Amino acid sequence: MTWARLTATAAILAVLVWRLGTDPFLDGLRTVDGGALAAAAGLAMLTTVCCAWRWRIVARGLGVELPMGAAVAACYRSLFLNVALPGGVLGDVHRGISHGRDTDDVGRGLRAVAWERAAGQAVQAVLTVVLLLVLPSPVRPAMPLVAAGLVAAVAIVVVAARARPGGEGPTRWARLRRAAARDLRAGLFARRAWPAIVVASALVVAGHAATFLIAARTAGAGAPPSRMLPLALLVLLGAALPNVGGWGPREGVTAWAFAAAGLGAPRGVATAVVYGVMVLVAGLPGAAVLVVAWARRARPAPAIERTVRGGLVVPARPEGVPDA
Repeated sequence: MTWARLTATAAILAVLVWRLGTDPFLDGLRTVDGGALAAAAGLAMLTTVCCAWRWRIVARGLGVELPMGAAVAACYRSLFLNVALPGGVLGDVHRGISHGRDTDDVGRGLRAVAWERAAGQAVQAVLTVVLLLVLPSPVRPAMPLVAAGLVAAVAIVVVAARARPGGEGPTRWARLRRAAARDLRAGLFARRAWPAIVVASALVVAGHAATFLIAARTAGAGAPPSRMLPLALLVLLGAALPNVGGWGPREGVTAWAFAAAGLGAPRGVATAVVYGVMVLVAGLPGAAVLVVAWARRARPAPAIERTVRGGLVVPARPEGVPDA
């Protein structure tokens, strides 16, 4: 699977270089400036806090506590690992396992992260379809059919979550279905959970879209936001596809979307490069979280000086403290 992802990413980038040359990639790197990076860092702080908030809500619904500070630090670490390592999800796997070890339930920790990510992607899909229905975009003619399919999928998920099987079937599939339904009811669809999850997810999508709009403006795209927002949403969906450190499908989708919108594929590639650099820099606090955690693990435990008294080994008393 890793080799397939690497091959697909290399193929996409190779086709773009073959068709467009290296100039769009170099232009994107040259146009990145301090203002764009500062904006990306601020928006990343907003989206990271919202992701941590959403994760904490889902985890609490599944019966495990998660302090907000620890959640924010873990989400920053996850963001950095996702953009620094192949796959785009290794950071999320790491935070799920780490949280599971802290709570002595790795399975539940991984499920909390999986449901949190799924909830975010579901809200993103709904927002994307709604906005693409009302705003002009290259895919607008196909959106009514996509919207109908999305409504059907949401209905199936809601029915599955509310279903309460009476018997305890012996099959593994039946057990998995019951466990998933319990997780959905407790973690996502609980009365106090789903409104906050929707709000947090919408803010995350808004933050990512704003980052892309800034990247497009930095790369020289002069189209108005009403024309750029649908393209940003399409690119964000493409960025969720299997990738290597975020690269590959994002550049391909951006090139196609910009070309279809009449803005030019080279400008799209340059925008994708600017966006990738902004995301990488915005995730650097996660590297600091990793370094701090490593330093704490590597710090030796304080040594206790011992002495022998009467044939027994006892801790030596600090200076100035009299013997009993």
